[in-house]
Amino acid sequence: MKRTRRNHGATFKAQVALAAVKGDQTLAELAEQFQVHPTQITEWKQQLLARAAEVFGGTPPTADMPDLKTLHAKIGQLALENDFLVGALTKAGLRSAKP
Repeated sequence: MKRTRRNHGATFKAQVALAAVKGDQTLAELAEQFQVHPTQITEWKQQLLARAAEVFGGTPPTADMPDLKTLHAKIGQLALENDFLVGALTKAGLRSAKP
């Protein structure tokens, strides 16, 4: 029989990940103690270690952050093209002047 999916809260995940970082117990022991698969514990531990610098005011990795100037330029370009096409369609009679 399948076990229903459980959603763990952030506090529980942090507790398990910190226990894994401490290294006092093996993954198998932690998995039995917290009733979680060892692979899940390893994933939470990696997430904790990757984001630990953010807690203390470190800068997040720049690879994950999109370039805002590029995105704003693209938004402006699309808005301009949209306005142009609406005007052209309205003049051609294919679109009413009312929105």
